[in-house]
Amino acid sequence: MNRHERRARLIALLLPAALLAGAWGAQLIGGLYPCEMCHWQRWPHYAALVPAALAFAVPRRGLARMLVIAAAVLVAVSGAIGIAHAGVEYHWWSGFTGCTQTASLAGMDAAARLDAILHAPVVRCDAAQWTFAGISLAGFNAILSLGGAVLILMLLARKTR
Repeated sequence: MNRHERRARLIALLLPAALLAGAWGAQLIGGLYPCEMCHWQRWPHYAALVPAALAFAVPRRGLARMLVIAAAVLVAVSGAIGIAHAGVEYHWWSGFTGCTQTASLAGMDAAARLDAILHAPVVRCDAAQWTFAGISLAGFNAILSLGGAVLILMLLARKTR
């Protein structure tokens, strides 16, 4: 495996891991509750970790390359969902889902469930909870995921001299 392929393999593993760590950090530390579309963006990143990690374990170069390509495609899928979500947040088009409530209702009696629902924050898919320079978290996911997927594929296409 040449140095470009090694870099692509590393990015294919670290990029979805970093984006998931950021999403979980924003949720658990920053108090930003994810909406349904935010969760949709996470699933391809979770899935991308599997082939990206396997690419480090397989001895055959061709199989490792295919696993890295699969991870890049999954990262790009998350970026495409990020574009769709950012478009909903910026009101460029209608959303695909309703609002989401964040109450955990497991193991509660009826009165406690009602209280939890009434006091849970409602997270709307069409309202960005956080922005920087006018770009929402969904927008950043789109930029980083699509840019990262392109970078991975470009590195795989490069030849060493």
